[in-house]
Amino acid sequence: MSSYDYDLFVIGAGSGGVRAARMAKQHGAGKVAIAEEYRFGGTCVIRGCVPKKLLVYASEFSKTFKLAEGYGWTVGETAFSWEKLIAAKDNEIDRLSGIYERNLNNSGVDTIEDRAVLEDAHTIRLVKSDRTVTADKILIAVGGTPFVPDIEGAELGITSNEAFHLEELPKHVVIAGGGYIACEFAQIFAGLGSEVCQVYRGETVLRGFDDDIRATVHEELVRSGVRVITHTVFEKIEQLEDGRKRVHLDNGHHVDTDIVMYAIGRNPHVADLGLDKAGVELDEAGAIKVDAYSQTSSENIYAVGDVTNRVNLTPVAIREGAAFAQTVFGGQPLAYDHEDIASAVFTQPPVGSVGLSEAQARKSFDKVDIYKTSFRPMKASFSNDASRMMMKLVVDGETDRVLGVHIVGPDAPEMIQLAGIAVKAKLTKAQFDAACAVHPTSAEELVTMKEKWTPPELKAAE
Repeated sequence: MSSYDYDLFVIGAGSGGVRAARMAKQHGAGKVAIAEEYRFGGTCVIRGCVPKKLLVYASEFSKTFKLAEGYGWTVGETAFSWEKLIAAKDNEIDRLSGIYERNLNNSGVDTIEDRAVLEDAHTIRLVKSDRTVTADKILIAVGGTPFVPDIEGAELGITSNEAFHLEELPKHVVIAGGGYIACEFAQIFAGLGSEVCQVYRGETVLRGFDDDIRATVHEELVRSGVRVITHTVFEKIEQLEDGRKRVHLDNGHHVDTDIVMYAIGRNPHVADLGLDKAGVELDEAGAIKVDAYSQTSSENIYAVGDVTNRVNLTPVAIREGAAFAQTVFGGQPLAYDHEDIASAVFTQPPVGSVGLSEAQARKSFDKVDIYKTSFRPMKASFSNDASRMMMKLVVDGETDRVLGVHIVGPDAPEMIQLAGIAVKAKLTKAQFDAACAVHPTSAEELVTMKEKWTPPELKAAE
């Protein structure tokens, strides 16, 4: 019989922690507990992907109303209620959070609504109830937290956490950042009627994605009415007498606004967790160091999800949590493979991407073939909407293997889930071509692109 209170104690009830706790029970773990200080479901469900996509849906209607007129619909006077949207969002989040907690309880996992910190490698202190429990194995799955810049007036801004709970829709928003959260919220607010300014230090948005995706999304942000200012950052934020804020930029200009929002990255949520007391080491970026099996420097403590800063996506945290449970309690060691993970960015139009970008492929392979196309989506045929759809295949020129698929356009996230299977399976361009097209669809372009694209600089040299 174990001398500990629990066989497994999970700190953090986000998607990764919840999956790990439930699967540990399925694999025969004895007593399992999970502690969460702020609602079950984690960032994705409570203040991340799920509520964000609900807001994306809401913001798309302003464009849809215009498209409808071209198809014969007479659209009358429209009005938008931020309060109604947020109330509906809150009801849905309450429902989902309740499902997470019920599923844990039905699995035999003890749920604890409290902040949990480490006292040593086997002891957890529950802060609010001021008690301690012990565990044989501990899993840390506390996720990440938004980064706030160290500038004068930083306290005058908000992050994505607070953006979901604004009392009213701001007339003007300034967003710092060029990543997916910044781009998504820029078009959410713009689609709902706010005037939006996005400030980014780089040349163009979505660093890390394929350059054609970056260029297309940047163009669509501008087309959506977002004012994008690049090559500059916030210098300080000043409170004005009329209640607005003045954002001073390091290029000498300033922007006055109702809301200032930071979307400049997220940090592992490790502050005051007691990791040093338990011998858990951090890397240079402040993330928990783990091996391929999610084990930390402390033998009985493991970590999954964004707190490890490997691939910071909800489905990845879920797979890491499942692999942990199988390894530790299922008797079958499993190291989750982080290669070729498909991802989506819910801009308007959205992005789907999997595998290597063109730049990454050219660094790693001697010969790279590129197939790409840009066209107007069929749905926009009866409107003056100038948005474009972009599709791109990155191919190993020697083996014909498809190394990457990159899409910007309607339904791109849905397409990339299936394309991700093909890339993960290491299928070739010839096998893509052998698939019969589904017509008329945008996705058929993935199997009908035949002409290789040559960069202009190479054409000039020919």
